[in-house]
Amino acid sequence: MRKRTTWLTAMFLLASAFLVQAEVSQTSLPEVPTKGMVTVLDLGAKKCIPCKMMAPILKKLKGQYEGKASIVFIDVFEHREQAARFGIRAIPTQIFFDRDGNEVHRHLGFMSEEEIVKQLKKMGVDLNKNDEPGKTDARHTLN
Repeated sequence: MRKRTTWLTAMFLLASAFLVQAEVSQTSLPEVPTKGMVTVLDLGAKKCIPCKMMAPILKKLKGQYEGKASIVFIDVFEHREQAARFGIRAIPTQIFFDRDGNEVHRHLGFMSEEEIVKQLKKMGVDLNKNDEPGKTDARHTLN
């Protein structure tokens, strides 16, 4: 009887740990697409080589487009339900959503910074010279 109680307690604790992990995973996801904002969603995995190659590009673009477009990464190995939600067949996959939340473009595989910027421009999101780090517009400098 004692073995059975110990086994049942262990199973209960293990099940509780899985439920807590699942709850943490669900709450840590950002809202996608971002309401009222053009959104670039990159679905991949931290262990995927092309995904790793895209990580610094996405980080850079996230900073450059802050307030203009939402750049979001979701690891589908950690959040498997998102792969099904977005109909992912291969990783990485980039999905572009307009301001109304409609999917307007989908790309499979590695996507270069230039390609992402080009798609954002097609969607009406463009950086001004003043928005790019390290660049200034002479009209706005004080003498």
